[in-house]
Amino acid sequence: MPPLLTLQNIHLTLGGGGPLLDGAEFAVGAGERICLVGRNGSGKSTLLKIAAGLLTAFEGTRFIQPGSTIRYLPQEPDFGAAPTVLDYVMAGLGPNDPPYRARALIEQAGLTGEEAPARLSGGEARRAALVRALAPEPDLLLLDEPTNHLDLPGIEWLEAELAAAQRTGIVLISHDRRLLESISRSIVWLDRGRTKRVDRGFAHFESWRDEVLEQEQREQHKLARQIVREEDWMRYGVTARRKRNVRRVAELATLRAQKRDFVRPAGGVRMAASEGEGSGKLVCVAEGISKTYGNQTVVNDFSTRILRRDRVGIVGPNGAGKSTLLKMLTGTLAPDRGEIRLGTNLLAVTLDQTRESLNPEATLSETLTGGSGDQVLVNGTARHVIGYMKDFLFRPEQARTPVGVLSGGERGRLMLAVALARESNLMILDEPTNDLDLETLDLLEEMLADYQGTVILVSHDRDFLDRVVTSTIAFEGEGRWQEYAGGYSDMLSQRGNAPTTAQETKKRTEKRAQVENQPASPKKLSFKQRHELEKILPPQISQLQADIARFQRILTDPNLFTRDPKKFNATTMALAKAETDLAKAEERWLELEYLREQAD
Repeated sequence: MPPLLTLQNIHLTLGGGGPLLDGAEFAVGAGERICLVGRNGSGKSTLLKIAAGLLTAFEGTRFIQPGSTIRYLPQEPDFGAAPTVLDYVMAGLGPNDPPYRARALIEQAGLTGEEAPARLSGGEARRAALVRALAPEPDLLLLDEPTNHLDLPGIEWLEAELAAAQRTGIVLISHDRRLLESISRSIVWLDRGRTKRVDRGFAHFESWRDEVLEQEQREQHKLARQIVREEDWMRYGVTARRKRNVRRVAELATLRAQKRDFVRPAGGVRMAASEGEGSGKLVCVAEGISKTYGNQTVVNDFSTRILRRDRVGIVGPNGAGKSTLLKMLTGTLAPDRGEIRLGTNLLAVTLDQTRESLNPEATLSETLTGGSGDQVLVNGTARHVIGYMKDFLFRPEQARTPVGVLSGGERGRLMLAVALARESNLMILDEPTNDLDLETLDLLEEMLADYQGTVILVSHDRDFLDRVVTSTIAFEGEGRWQEYAGGYSDMLSQRGNAPTTAQETKKRTEKRAQVENQPASPKKLSFKQRHELEKILPPQISQLQADIARFQRILTDPNLFTRDPKKFNATTMALAKAETDLAKAEERWLELEYLREQAD
């Protein structure tokens, strides 16, 4: 069967730089499932726009089978002047497309159709745009980051719809590994302006990519050796015979041109967090916290303990209250009921999903340096801003580029660069995977694994959750939240097996104990231990925290050592002792609380 769409020898240059697309091509037929992968900025979205007929290449051909229908989903949907979602969806139907399917999909997507597009949230706008693309049951679907802004139920709904569209050809750009593994049957890799294809699912991409790059290195090594041999002949063979072999001279020129024109793969992101002084063992204790807005309870009687080096993921539908819960656990929002107690020496850094903390008018350099000079302080070491930019794959000429013109992926990398330059022992990540390419995601995961502090994150990326978190707090409906040991898949498994709360708590305690090298104790609390837990340790910990804060205020005086060295030494020793006593008290409190939890 002939392909529905064919792109051949596509060339395109944007701006004054080198070619973005340099002979890219692919073809897709009915029922094919292709994932289009490549680094941020490699031209994936541009190539998809050319495939959709929205952009014209400088050179190359685009062929569509006559009569084929194509629907394209951009990263940012344009609702135009449509007064309602229903009007927007209906405008995307063809003359013979039945409207009942569109109405059914609107309902399945959790919309009524009467919503005004201007008032839609990011997730609602994405679902409306997906319904418009899916409703006509087109011959070919071109999807650019369809899971952006979707919550987990929305992603699962999209997976089911794509799986059901058996006859539709699909070309998909996404950073969601789980979606790519579920949908794709072929890979088109866009690298240095050219495409390579393999008919395997995305699960095989990384091994195949590494094979391609290794073969490329071997070929370049052989080319370099051949050039050395030919140059040796030029120096000695030609001179000895006093005549010139025109063919071999031309071949040498060709070899040199191949070596000169070879474009090496883009360098990788170099990522490391600037870690501050370690926090106490205890990072956060929430006891029976609740939060209500109007008549809606978004958090109802939730309790948890977060310890140093925990990696906690928060999952749930859009609007469930994930951000509210995150703010309460990190101390930026007070609960209506219950108690939040934060640990000592917390240095928090936040990565927000909306990138609102980035000033669109500021340049990239000003954003990284704070507008002063050309140095960035990273892990206590001053680095030139250009060198630090290169670590995150920014070119030197982008230093004066306004943030507002950066792509979504570039803004994501910039947010990471800003956040990781700050000292921290608590990292708060709100949808950190949005717009990041797969290689950058890999490095972010490695960095979080090496990070000595604590991580609390909100994410809809199932694969990222499975790779990173040690426990998952999931929305259970009506303001109820439940914590499960492990990642997203572990959470689903525990829900499916319907374990009791005690079983869940035991599993989570044992997992955390392994992380902290502290085995969970099976013993029950005695009366004396319970009294110590409830009556003695809490005021003792509060007093030690107050003492530490007072000593730290005294030591902020820059002239204290010169003016009163005895007081400086005494305060320093008292601070060290208080911090040691606090760590011991917190560890004792945790040990007893574990026992009480198991006994209950």
